[in-house]
Amino acid sequence: MNYYPPCPQPDQVIGLNPHSDGSALTILLQLNEMDGLQIKKDGMWIPIRPLSDAFVVNVGDMLEVQTNGIYRSIEHRATVNSEKERISVAAFHSPHMGRYIGPTPSLVTPRSPALFKTVATSDFLKGYLASKIKGKSYLDVLRIKNEIHE
Repeated sequence: MNYYPPCPQPDQVIGLNPHSDGSALTILLQLNEMDGLQIKKDGMWIPIRPLSDAFVVNVGDMLEVQTNGIYRSIEHRATVNSEKERISVAAFHSPHMGRYIGPTPSLVTPRSPALFKTVATSDFLKGYLASKIKGKSYLDVLRIKNEIHE
C-alpha cells in the first residue's frame, strides 16, 4: 500500500523515483482517484488518469526477460499533490523463488537470440533491490551484449 500525503511544494519532491517493477506483473488500484502515476513514453512523462473501479496493470522486468523483450516493462513514477493525499495498493506477481528467470526457449531463435541471461528468481530479486530501484537499470545487468561480427 502506498500513501502520498499532501505536500505544500509538490514541484520540489517526487513521491516515488522513476523505476520499472521487478515483478512479472503489477496490478495497481488507485483508491482515491488522485492523479500522481506517470509513465515514461518517448522520453516524456505522461500522467495516467485514475478511473473509478479500474486496475492499472504494469508489465514488469521479469516479464520483459521471459518474453525476450517482446513485452517491455514500463518506467513509471509517482508524484504528489499540494492539496490532497494519494493512496494506491499494488499487488506484485512473480514466479516462485525456486524457479529461474530467463528468455522462454521457444522465443529464442537464430533470428531472435536471447537478449537476457537466465538467473534464479531469488538472485533476480536481490539484484533488482540492490540496484536501488533506479529506472530500468537492472535489466542492463541482465542484458546479453550480442556483438555483430562482419
